[in-house]
Amino acid sequence: MVKPHGKSDDRPPGMLDVARVAGVSAQTVSRVLSGRPHVQPQTRERVLAAVEKLGYRRNNAARVLSSGRSRTLGVVTLRTTFYSRAALTAGIENAARAAGYEVSTAAAASLDTSGIEAALSRLADQDVEGVILAVPLIHTSARIEQFTRTTPTIAVDGSRTDTTDVVAVDQALAARKATQHLLDLGHETVWHIAGPEHWLEAARRREGWRATLEEAGRPVPPQLEGDWSPASGYRNGLLLGRIPEATAVFVASDEMAFGVIRALTELGRRVPEDVSLVSVDDIDLAAYCTPPLTTVAQPFARTGELAVAHLLRHINDPAGTIVPESVEPRLVVRASTAPYAGT
Repeated sequence: MVKPHGKSDDRPPGMLDVARVAGVSAQTVSRVLSGRPHVQPQTRERVLAAVEKLGYRRNNAARVLSSGRSRTLGVVTLRTTFYSRAALTAGIENAARAAGYEVSTAAAASLDTSGIEAALSRLADQDVEGVILAVPLIHTSARIEQFTRTTPTIAVDGSRTDTTDVVAVDQALAARKATQHLLDLGHETVWHIAGPEHWLEAARRREGWRATLEEAGRPVPPQLEGDWSPASGYRNGLLLGRIPEATAVFVASDEMAFGVIRALTELGRRVPEDVSLVSVDDIDLAAYCTPPLTTVAQPFARTGELAVAHLLRHINDPAGTIVPESVEPRLVVRASTAPYAGT
């Protein structure tokens, strides 16, 4: 069987595929399939021809109200078990529900553009009125750009396309707060266990850590890289724990920090007596590990609320100007850091 032109995977054709073949926006396809007025006859014919060519089948036309509004917002997130993703999505859902909207979540299997495109296509099929990109999108594509030009879109995590507005936690500031806290305790320098290189959050935290050390005239140690998991923190902790001069470490997430603490303990290095540790997120478990984590809290609920508020303003006033908004993180000092005790 020959696949439709330009379609390289085995998934069913979606609304974005119809839009591409017809040379129109996803919203125009939605208007045609919903029988709404104010569509040029030749445009309607192109859309219906594309539907026929691709064999596209509408999944949920019944959800669109007679007013033509679905009262549904879409969220693109990454298919993962990381706490931060779940916490942000919960904040979005709570804010949307309070505003009288439902939320449809499409999880991308990966951060490559094809995964994001597939997630957006699923949301377009559901006639969402707007979308929140809750993924660390570094690279974009023509199809993603087309979607965000025609559908109100807000990005979090610092991700953006040419037409998205951004609500983001200042990740560089989070790193600065963590690093400066350790320097203020008298440590000569601060080591860093970073998140994955292709994540924007990890990149911004690396930048903030490095800039803080350089501005203080302190040596910048070689960074170690994890993947957000406790296991990667454990592996890096086994390396760091064998470096006697490493007395302070900034870990890019709480979950990795749990692994680091276990590795240091196994090597006989005490936290914070021998090694002070600061991480990022302030997940619920951070206050209950041994020792309780000093961490930089990310306001997940607030970020979700702001993203929904910006998106609803964008939906109701598409021509309006929405200024990107940065949310400030907060240092929470607990028992995993202590003044440098000397050699």
